[in-house]
Amino acid sequence: MYLSICSPVYRAEKILPELVRRIEEAVKPLTDDYEIILVEDCSPDASWKIIEEICAQNLRVVGIKLSKNFGQHYAITAALAHSKGNYVVIMDCDLQDDPKYIPELLSTAQKGYNVVYTVKKARRHNVLKNISARLYGFILDKLTENEELYNLKIGAYSILSRKVVEAFLLFKDVHRHYLLVLKKLGFKSTTISIEHKERFEGKSSYNFTKLFNSAIDGIVSQSNRLLYLSVYIGLGMFVLSLFFIGLLFALYFTQGFLSGWTSLMVMLLFSTGVVMLVFGIHGLYIGKIFDQVKGRPLYIVEETLNYKRDDEMEKTR
Repeated sequence: MYLSICSPVYRAEKILPELVRRIEEAVKPLTDDYEIILVEDCSPDASWKIIEEICAQNLRVVGIKLSKNFGQHYAITAALAHSKGNYVVIMDCDLQDDPKYIPELLSTAQKGYNVVYTVKKARRHNVLKNISARLYGFILDKLTENEELYNLKIGAYSILSRKVVEAFLLFKDVHRHYLLVLKKLGFKSTTISIEHKERFEGKSSYNFTKLFNSAIDGIVSQSNRLLYLSVYIGLGMFVLSLFFIGLLFALYFTQGFLSGWTSLMVMLLFSTGVVMLVFGIHGLYIGKIFDQVKGRPLYIVEETLNYKRDDEMEKTR
């Protein structure tokens, strides 16, 4: 059995040596055939330099440097495309996801599950980050067709069978979300519970804006519910206008109605805002279609270290 452990890397120069050490500590009792794939997503710190040093000392570590910052979900895709394991573990690089759960992930997967997710008992973030994460989860929960999957406590830390990896790579969606794509695949899955740790060093690069943009990308790429929402808004406005028309007639015949600029301007601004919202929703979908039909690559690899193609692997075995 060959095992791949993959991690997208961003702002983790001081974490990487400990990350590799802990992964090997967890994996070595399981198998002698494993690889650790670190995908450096054009981090502004010295993460790639550290990866170079680690790869020079440890041939089991594969370094992949992307040409620019494509984002976490694209870095995960790059890791999956370069992985060779019968099972592939995906985990963040900040050590909030403890590598000690890899044996449990593997043993659970070997019971017949193609995907095993991890459920965090509690998230170790500051108050603002937790609020942002809850809002992020709420938006995805309500506006995608994947409510049964998108649990706020489920993160990217997971294990996939080779069958799932190959199926995942068939998805060419430009705008993607790792967990939502997995749900679309429909393979047999389960979860295990884990403790979420404090970040080993530094702070997360995900702020409210990035989480919001990620949620919008996930919704637009995986669901039509925003379009239905725009229809509901239009119907709501129509019903509201009928109500106000009836109210104006009633006031006119009972006590008269004094026309004024205030009510007129309020209605104009409200109606214009709704129209712009609906146009914006449609614009998002048109923009995503535009991005998709360009046919550009999902990511571009600038450099690899210790990476061997399948034919080269066979020669060394």
